[in-house]
Amino acid sequence: MLSNPVVSREEWLEARRSLLAVEKEETRLRDKIRAERQAMPWVKIDKAYTFDSPTGKKTLADLFEGRSQLMIYHFMFGPDWDAGCPGCSFLADHLGGALVHLNNHDVSLVIVARAPLDKIEAYKKRMGWDFPWVSSYGSDFNSDYNVSFTKEELESGKVFYNFRETPSEDAHDELPGMSAFYKDTDGAIYHTYSDYARGGEEILSTLMILDRAPKGRNETSTLSFVKRHDEYEQPAKTQSCCA
Repeated sequence: MLSNPVVSREEWLEARRSLLAVEKEETRLRDKIRAERQAMPWVKIDKAYTFDSPTGKKTLADLFEGRSQLMIYHFMFGPDWDAGCPGCSFLADHLGGALVHLNNHDVSLVIVARAPLDKIEAYKKRMGWDFPWVSSYGSDFNSDYNVSFTKEELESGKVFYNFRETPSEDAHDELPGMSAFYKDTDGAIYHTYSDYARGGEEILSTLMILDRAPKGRNETSTLSFVKRHDEYEQPAKTQSCCA
């Protein structure tokens, strides 16, 4: 059922030019935000963190893999969960192809979750992912970066998430985010940036495409349409018009 007005090509061009002016404002604002993000102060990390990886224990410094920059995605996958969060899995589907470009631009990317390594490895195999993923099980890392919460914290009525106190009724024991780190030539590590909640939407190219589609995201709530990629009724790669 049509919900938008149907107009002439000339009227459409006028409307499109009007929208283009707003889009250009958005681009300039995004450039301003990017510059302010790069100018943010840093915090030196003095605490030692240890992670479980398929090749043994890793420190935070090890996760840089010889590069000076590290991006960590805080994946919602708790120790007692049977599978990873569908929304985080949706985001993870977008990361594999970026690895070669990031790595060749002096950036390492690692997924971190509190689930034990055996659960992570099983889920990673199910999803067909090949990016680095380590477990922070038994570590303070997730708590220190405000993405994991104890039962007591949730029962207190408020948790600290997305840089402010949030009603715990809107939270879970695990929440998503992404954090950036820099390792200096002397080995010192600095926390440079984090974003949470919807802060990482720009890296979700599927959403950017949907935002340009006739029906947009067509969601009843944030990411309400998303499933794990092996749970959709229509399997992937069924389009055959260009085969």
